[in-house]
Amino acid sequence: MLHQMLRVRWPAWRALSSGERSEILAQAAPALTAIESGTSALFSLLGHKGDLMLVHFRKNFDELGDVQRCLTRMRLWDFFEQTTSYLSVVELGLYESTVKTYPALAERGLEPHTPEWNAAIEETLERQRIAMRPRLFPEMPPHKYLCFYPMDRRRGEQKNWYEVPMLERQRQMQEHGEVGRRYAGAVKQIITGSIGFDDWEWGVDLFAEDPLVFKRLIYEMRFDQVSAVYALFGSFYIGRRTAFAELPNLLSV
Repeated sequence: MLHQMLRVRWPAWRALSSGERSEILAQAAPALTAIESGTSALFSLLGHKGDLMLVHFRKNFDELGDVQRCLTRMRLWDFFEQTTSYLSVVELGLYESTVKTYPALAERGLEPHTPEWNAAIEETLERQRIAMRPRLFPEMPPHKYLCFYPMDRRRGEQKNWYEVPMLERQRQMQEHGEVGRRYAGAVKQIITGSIGFDDWEWGVDLFAEDPLVFKRLIYEMRFDQVSAVYALFGSFYIGRRTAFAELPNLLSV
C-alpha cells in the first residue's frame, strides 16, 4: 500500500495557457485511468499538508513501483510536489492466534525456532492467509472520506510496549478492538505494517461517509490503555474521494 501526498505547483500551473493545461490533462488521462482500474484512488486533501492524496493498493512492491513510474512519466507530474509518502503492507493482528498457537506447539515438544517449529508456524500462517485473504488483499473502499495517519508504540524509558508480556499485549489489543468493532457499520478500517519500510511502525486508514465519525472513534480509543499509555501518533490527513475524471475540475484556475 502506498500513500502519496501532493501539493500542486500552482504558480507554474497557472502560468500555462488554458490550451496547454487541457493538453497536459488529456495526455495524463489514459495513465490515470489505468492506475484507477488497478485499485488506486484520488482524494482531495483538506488543510495545508497538501492538495491531493493518491492511495494505491497492489499485490506487491513491484506493482507499486510500476505505479510510481507510470505517474512520473506524465508531464502533469511536473506540476506536483510530493510533500510526503507512506509505504506499508496490510497487516492483521494475530495476538489471539499466537497466544493459542505457541503453547500448542510447546505441548507437542517443539522447540522455538527449530526447523520443525518454523514449519508448524508456516502451516498455521498459510491456513490463516487462505481464510483471511479478503482482508489481506482488500478492495478500495468506496466511502466518501478517508482519514490516514501513521503511529508507533511507545519505546520510552518508563513505558515500552515491546517489554510488555504477550498475554498482556493481547488483552489490551482485544480491549482496543472492541471499541473499533462498535463502529463496524460506519467505518471501514485497514491497518498496515511499516516496520522496516517507513518512518513509523503502522499506518491506519479509516474510510467513512461522515468524517465526524473519525473524531468520535479516535477520541474514544484514546481512553484505551494501549492508546493512552503506549500510542504515539503522526500527522493526520483527511481527504474527500474524487474520481480521477474529476481532476480537471480540481485543477481549474
